[in-house]
This record gives sequence, structure tokens and C-alpha cells, in this order.
Amino acid sequence: MKALCLIASAAVLAAACTHAGKIASLRSAGTAALADLPPEIKTPPAITDDTRPYSDTLRVREANGNEVILMHAVKDENGEMVAEDRIKAAVVTARFRNVAEREGKVDIVFDITVPGEMTDSEWMLQITPTMANGKDTIALEALQITGSKYRKAQLAGYQRYNRFLESIAADSARFIDTRQLDIFIRRNLPQVYRFKTDSSLVSETEFLSAYGVSEQEAIDHYTREYIVEKNRRKIASKEKYRHKYIKMPIVKEGLRLDTIVSQGNRDITYRYVQSLSVKGEMKKVSVLLGGKIYQEDKILYTMPQDKPLDYYISSLSSLCDDTPRFLSTIIYRNATANTACYIDFDPGSSRIDLGREGNASEIGRIEANLRELLTNEKYEMDSILITASCSPEGSLALNKRLAAERARAVKGYFEKFTAAFRDSVLLSFKKEIIVGDAPREKPALKKISFSTESVAENWPMLDALVERDTLLRAADKAAYRESARQEDPDKRDRLLFGQPFYKDLRNRLYPRLRIVSFRFFMHRVGVIKDTVYSTIPDTTYAKGVRAIKDKDYPTAVSLLRPYKDYNSAVAYCAAGYNASAREILESLPKSDKVLYMLAVIHSRLGDTRDAVQNFIDACRLNPSMINRGNLDPEISVLIKEYDLQNILFNLNLNLY
Repeated sequence: MKALCLIASAAVLAAACTHAGKIASLRSAGTAALADLPPEIKTPPAITDDTRPYSDTLRVREANGNEVILMHAVKDENGEMVAEDRIKAAVVTARFRNVAEREGKVDIVFDITVPGEMTDSEWMLQITPTMANGKDTIALEALQITGSKYRKAQLAGYQRYNRFLESIAADSARFIDTRQLDIFIRRNLPQVYRFKTDSSLVSETEFLSAYGVSEQEAIDHYTREYIVEKNRRKIASKEKYRHKYIKMPIVKEGLRLDTIVSQGNRDITYRYVQSLSVKGEMKKVSVLLGGKIYQEDKILYTMPQDKPLDYYISSLSSLCDDTPRFLSTIIYRNATANTACYIDFDPGSSRIDLGREGNASEIGRIEANLRELLTNEKYEMDSILITASCSPEGSLALNKRLAAERARAVKGYFEKFTAAFRDSVLLSFKKEIIVGDAPREKPALKKISFSTESVAENWPMLDALVERDTLLRAADKAAYRESARQEDPDKRDRLLFGQPFYKDLRNRLYPRLRIVSFRFFMHRVGVIKDTVYSTIPDTTYAKGVRAIKDKDYPTAVSLLRPYKDYNSAVAYCAAGYNASAREILESLPKSDKVLYMLAVIHSRLGDTRDAVQNFIDACRLNPSMINRGNLDPEISVLIKEYDLQNILFNLNLNLY
């Protein structure tokens, strides 16, 4: 037995020495898990039309119309382009990659390689990737490489802790010495021992009178207090024992991978794919790796941090046009304003009597309108047309003369008013100059031209009033219509005079026909032409462009859909509506951006020839589009497959 113990001790010591040696070796070498970019997979665009299979050879046209054949090619030793067989590409290690945002998301892909010397059956290695965007950092889900013996020790700790929990008594009856309590009652209280076999309900009062003590007092007396206290201490020590037995809990939440490794020291590679929502002006994110080796709860080794992997985010949103859009509004030079007032004249008279009921308020309202129009800064008054009309009673000849006289009377009244108002404004300006107030521009109040018209009998208005009236009966309205068929106004009035409703008609509706209307003719100050076009920013359009830049493509599509212009096509394309985007772009003049967007869309739809042709045409108009093409997967795959950079150079497009 002693020999076995010595052998076991020697084995533990040897293992400890081995682990210490491995850790020392890791520290001296600075061993760390590595994050690398996976090899880029060259894949042709998706083919949506079987009649146009993907081909190694494409035919496109130069600016002069000559046809050029593009194929997989390289330069030979003489600088000539020769056909190239596809061979497996060599892997070039880099610490950055361009990734394309599509529909508001981007996939960050990297390979994590764990050297075999960092793994051991008695260790747990935890790799913690971190993503950084400027000053903001995001902890990604960790990877755990758990040794088989380490996991076995974890499970053993859980088992020991569970046994400890099971030793805690949950039932208080386990603490009562029921045997001693039973002997006591049988020997000393035989008169109540019968309660043991009595199936009837025994109240606390009956028990107390029989025993001389309460049930609770008897139980307390025969309770094993030392056992109760021990149980209490166990309950209070649950956290302590949890940490004692479970030194490293098994965690499942927040883990991307939890692998139990075998005894062998083999490298482990895991491809990590993190989908990221891209908002606003996010242009770059970096990935860093951290990691620690644990044995139980002890940290044996903290691996040094490697250089970060940088991902530069390209987005179609950067291709939107920032040029402001304006709403075109027609501003007319000339303007008119209309109003009307009811001036009550004496029968057969054209004299304006301010004492008659309602006249003062009506005329005062017109005076207020005139003051406002005469001092308006945007418009300048040119002339005023005054039209007076009479009601139909009396002869037509009399009403013609009376309407004309009343129009002239109103004209004379307001000519005097406007002249007096103009003089008062100019006088007020002179007083300001004398007092020394802050100087202001002299008011330009020119003399207003007045003209008059008259309507002898306002029959059209009476027709309308009768039709809308709610007090006249249907029979009355029918009789009125019959009378109105008479073309001679005087005969028509006599026909109405004989109707039973004439008195009501004359008292209620005729006064509303005696109206004076005003029409004010003005022009916009500073405007010479008949019409001018003014522009104001289109805020809806600006919000749509802002939504594109914020990567909020559904909102951008909703706001820009009615415009059917370049930016609406960008919104459609960024949101994945390729057919709608193509329809708009094909209707626009062919600029470098329009052609480039068409190249992206044709590549998505599998129209490889059109994609390459549009891309070459875009580069011909704007050489920077070649570099842009390397950022978008739809174009970069074409550049690589057809070596377009060299092709463009050899086509003598003067891009370099």
C-alpha cells in the first residue's frame, strides 16, 4: 500500500513538473492563439439566366467602338498578355481586409488557430475575442478549449457539492428524538398515552391539560439542538462549499465554442463569423484576441495580445449624391385680393351715412384692410376696383343710375381715406427724423388709382340665395324659377311682386344684394418679370439621403421612392431591390456613378458581360472607380477573374 502511495505521489509530482515546464516554455516563447484572415474565395457572381453561362471569355467594347476580348490572362516576360490556366492561389497573410456592408449588415470573418502546445487534458484555455470601433469595444462570445481531465474534475466538484447539499436536512422532524419522547410519555403520563392510539382530533387545549406542558414545549425539550445548530451552519456555508468544490463552474452562456480536447497536442482552428449591424458612419472595426489558461481556479498563463485584425467597411451608401435638392415654386408678380362690404343707403340715395346701423363697422373693416395692404412689405398696391350693385325692386334704368352713383360715392370716400392715411404715415416718418430715432427707409406710398363698375340688378346672386334658402318652401322656389324665366328684368320683378312670398323675399334676401365689392390689384416688390421661380430645400429628400447614410434603407426607400432619381436607385440597390434600381438607373444619363451602380446590379443578376462593360465605362469616366471596385464584392470578383486592372491599362484608357 505504501508503495502504491509513493508511486501515485511520484506521478503527481512528475505531472506538476511537466505542466510547469510547458507553462515556462509558453512564457518564454510568448505563445498565443492567432487570429488570421481566411483565404478569400474567388467565386463568380450568381447566374440567374441559364442561357448566359459564366465564361472565361468576355467580349466588351472600347470607347471607339472596337471589340475587345477579355480572358484570364497574365503578362509574359515580354509584357504581353497571355492566357492563364486557373491555379490554386497562394495564401498571402495580411492584417486587414475590406468588407462590404449589404442591407445594413456586414460579416466579420476570421480564423482562430490555437497551437497544440497551449492545450492539455488538465487545462482549460479560454479565448476572448474583442471587437473595437473607435473608442467603443464589444466583447464577443468566448471560445473554451476544455481538457478531458479538467472537465472530469469539474464534474467531480459538482458531485461533491451536490452531496453536501443533500446532507442538509429540509424536514425539521428529523431533529426530534421521537424514541425518548415516546418513553417519557408512556412511563410518566400513562393517562395521556392513549392519545397515541386515539384517532380523534386532539386540540392544543386538550394536550396542554393532559400533559401540563404544550405540544411545542415537549417537542422543544426532546429536539436534538446540536444537530439543529449543525444544520444551520451547513445552510449558512452553502456559498463557501460551492466555491470549495466547484472551483471553475461549467459555463454555457456567452460561449461560441466549448471543445473537450484529447490527450494529444494538436493545433485547433476555428472559423469565427460575427454578423454586425452597421449604422451611421462606421468605417472600420478591429478584432483583438485575449486568452488565459486555467487549472482549476488558478490562472497559469495569460497569452500576449497579437496585432489586431482590421476590417475596413465599404458601403453603397457612400455612392449617394450629396447635392441638395430644391422644390421649385412659382411666384407670380401680380396678385389680387377681394373683399366685400354691405353699406346701407337711403332708398334712391347714394349718400354714405355712417349713422345707419352697420355702416360704421363695415366701412371700418375695409379701412383696416386698406391700412394692412398699403403697408405690406412684400406687395405694393397698384389700383382698386369698386363695384356696387342694387336689388331688383324698381325700374332697371333707375337701378343702373343708382348703382353707378353709389360706386362713385364709395370711391370718393376711400380716395380721401387713402390720401389721409398716406399723409399720416409720411408725417410720422418726419417726426422720427426730428426726434433722432434710429433711421429707417422712407415709406414708398404712392397714390392709388381707383376705378368703378356697377351692377344694376344682381339677379345671379338672387338666384343662388333662393336655391340655398331654407325658409322658402319648395312650391315658393318653383314659382320663383318660373318667374325667373322672364328675360325682361322689369317684367320679372312685377311677376315676383304678385307672389305670396315676395314680401319675405324683399325683407330677407334683397338687402344682401345691395353690396359693394373691392378688388385690390398689387404686385410683388422687387419683381420685374411676370413670374419668377424661387427654390426652397426639399426636406423630405434630404431626410431620405440622410437615411441612406445612416444605413436605414427601408426608410430611405420609403422617402425617395417618388423621386425616381439616382439616390432613389442607390436606396433600392442598398436595400436589395435590384430590378427597381436597374429600371431607374437605365433611364438616367450615363455618369460614372450611374454606370458603376449598373455594374454592381448586373453582377448581382449574373449579367457578367454587362457588368464588366459598365465597370470599364465607369472607370473610363472616372479612374478612381478602379480602386472603388476592389471594395465591392460584386466588382472585385470581376477584377480578379478577368485581371481588369491590367486590361484597362493595356486598352490605353489613360487611367494612370
